[in-house]
Amino acid sequence: MPSRVYECIAKINDTIQANKDFLTDLDREIGDADHGVNMARGFHAVTEKLSQDETDIGAALKKTGMTLLSTVGGASGPLYGTAYMEAGKVMAGKTELTAEDFGQILDVAIAGIQKRGKAERGEKTMLDALIPACETYHAKVAEGADLVTALDAAIEEAHKGIEFTKTIRATKGRASYLGDRSIGHQDPGATSATLTLETVRDFLKA
Repeated sequence: MPSRVYECIAKINDTIQANKDFLTDLDREIGDADHGVNMARGFHAVTEKLSQDETDIGAALKKTGMTLLSTVGGASGPLYGTAYMEAGKVMAGKTELTAEDFGQILDVAIAGIQKRGKAERGEKTMLDALIPACETYHAKVAEGADLVTALDAAIEEAHKGIEFTKTIRATKGRASYLGDRSIGHQDPGATSATLTLETVRDFLKA
């Protein structure tokens, strides 16, 4: 029987595969029309390379990040790869996930994305979904919420972040070449990041 961490990552793969065309269509509007295709290829590779018996959450996240880094093209590979590898560091040796652990994962993943992509909130990237989600998550945990309840609230903010990306001009990546023409389109990275959070939440609920 596959380990819990493998099953969770396999569920993320399922979500990405199911949304491959949707993510690619979003990217067609403001990018290279390859976000969904690239992410699908990367997560398929992850499920093939990651041991189904792996119980060390940190090791699984590190392997996921390294695989995404080597198989996903464009900006997504380095950004997602870095996020997962940074998460792997804080989860090294752990086989259980607490609410505090997940908060740390969000913190270091965001920091890694910011450093690698030299981006900040408000530039029409995945950070516009992840940063408000992270802030809300920490606030809910501080109030005593459990992991799933805090994630529910965080995902609501992530969706607001996706909507926010429609209202602003892209200043990073290929989308920045469009200038004001990028306004009105939602960011593919913010969308795939939110889909990932939803998948983790649904897996933990189940």
